[in-house]
Amino acid sequence: MSEELILEVVTPEKIIFSGSVDEVTIPGTEGEFGVLRGHEPFLTSVDIGALYFFAAGKKVDYAVNTGYAEITGSKVTVLIETAERADAIDKDRAIKAKERAEAGLSQLAKEQEEYEKMRLALARAINRISVADKLSTN
Repeated sequence: MSEELILEVVTPEKIIFSGSVDEVTIPGTEGEFGVLRGHEPFLTSVDIGALYFFAAGKKVDYAVNTGYAEITGSKVTVLIETAERADAIDKDRAIKAKERAEAGLSQLAKEQEEYEKMRLALARAINRISVADKLSTN
């Protein structure tokens, strides 16, 4: 078994994080799950939510969008659409995005094509607000 657990968080634009961590928690589509060194290998989908890890005794939070995670005994690779570190989230902008999405949803019927896009925009905005709020309570 490897001595360390390597985490890579990658978006289509860039590598968001790459380094050694003590543990990582990922928002899977089947529920949140944690990974430590020596975890059983598997591949899973990632949902909109909070990804966080501990490195050198410090917790780091990210608001993430959908994607995939590959877990091996010594490495976790998370391939996601977007990731935003908690301390970089513009909470006012996220609140405005939430308000726009709520207003848009109120104007759409569930059957309309734009409804699902607007629902996902709302979920992302709520997630960003939630992750930003966690930072202020840590």
